[in-house]
Amino acid sequence: MKQIYKDFFFHFDIMIIFILLCLGIGFMFFTGITLIAAVLFLVGMLGFVLSEYFTHRFLFHLKAPKNPFFLKLLKRLHYDHHTYPNDLKLLFLPLWYSIPNFLIFSSIVYLITHNFLWTVSFGMGLMTMLFIYEWKHYVAHRPIKPKTKFGQWIKKVHILHHYKNENYWFGVSNPFTDVIFGTFAKEKEVETSHTVKDLEKKAK
Repeated sequence: MKQIYKDFFFHFDIMIIFILLCLGIGFMFFTGITLIAAVLFLVGMLGFVLSEYFTHRFLFHLKAPKNPFFLKLLKRLHYDHHTYPNDLKLLFLPLWYSIPNFLIFSSIVYLITHNFLWTVSFGMGLMTMLFIYEWKHYVAHRPIKPKTKFGQWIKKVHILHHYKNENYWFGVSNPFTDVIFGTFAKEKEVETSHTVKDLEKKAK
């Protein structure tokens, strides 16, 4: 069991995210957290949850592009993960994807607020949920039994996405987004997809 936790916390991408998170939150406390900064932190968390859902549903499950470069990107980001769902090398979002997205969304907030603390607060909200997302995704694919019923439910829902039908259950950190946007379904009411482990084939 120690190796399972070590595989997560000592993975290079996760360590970088954790270091950046500690630096950002440290800056927030050193500067002095205001009410607006706290609200923007929560907005950042909510923003990630929504971005996670829509990105997973509409980008990661996009029709296979004809361009070899973009196809290669999608294969690394998600197609291959469906084919080899428990491969640790494909489990985490690569830094070349997550960091630029983090910078883009944070830059938008700065252009609106012109306040560095508020921008960092929003960015740390994003990064906190990214860290939570990576952990929940990791737990879903590893031999770890969540201690709470809610955690067990989240894991079960994600497993259904991978082994039952790829057209449902897109929320990883929060399946309630599926309930809101109509992609949540009862397991017995959904047919098993023949392309659940081959997204590239389905998209052709």
